[in-house]
This record gives sequence, structure tokens and C-alpha cells, in this order.
Amino acid sequence: MDQNSTHGPRMDDELSKEVQSHLRGGPTGSRAEEWREPEPPGEDQPEPDAIIGDDRPGSAPAGMTTEQVDERSRLGRFIAGTHWPYTKDQLRENAENMEAPQDVRDAIERLPDKEYATIDDVWKALGHPTATERF
Repeated sequence: MDQNSTHGPRMDDELSKEVQSHLRGGPTGSRAEEWREPEPPGEDQPEPDAIIGDDRPGSAPAGMTTEQVDERSRLGRFIAGTHWPYTKDQLRENAENMEAPQDVRDAIERLPDKEYATIDDVWKALGHPTATERF
């Protein structure tokens, strides 16, 4: 765990535990003000649990899973995104300059020699699904 420079590791762990339910989708309220806490369930009602799975509404665009979105984002991290369009050679050079891992470099090598306007174009050329457009 990364440590904060304003307090020690023990305090970092305590603060981390306090926000875990928010990060994992748990049904707990804010610790800031007691009056903002949600009311507990009734006597005959089940206790709410954390949201299970990553494919909840809004977590990924239609036509893609969250894992595919993560993989596409990882690919995009090793391509400086301000000078599109790129050719395959420019993508290769860019990945080398960004010190991309070998699997990303291998993926770029599999691309057809053409110009790519967006990371979605690269992703699609690698045979992956893209988000479906909604109108």
C-alpha cells in the first residue's frame, strides 16, 4: 500500500478500511456526519450487501465488458493520445518511447499497415469489440 507523507502506515491502514465499503460498492453511509447515515433495514428485512460483479449498469459501454474496457485503456496508456491519426510505424515508435510492455508491442505488430484515427480503431483492428453507439 502506498503511504501518505502526512501520517504513518497505521493511520493509512485505518483510513483505507474506512473507505473500503465505498470503493467496493457497499451500502454504508458517509462517516462525516451521523445524520447522513442511511437508516438500518427493518426487523424483517435483509441486510443489504455489496454490489457483486463488475457488469453493473453504467460500468461499461454497451457491446463491451468491463474487462475489455480495462484492456483497451491499458493499450491506450502506452500511446500518447494528442497527435492522432497514427500509422502503425508511429504507434510502434510511440509504444517504444512510452516503454510499453512486450504484450502491447506484440499487439501493435499484429496491426495492418494503415492509419488509425482513434484508440478504438486500433482496438477494432486487433479483433476486439467496440462500444455500440446509442442514438
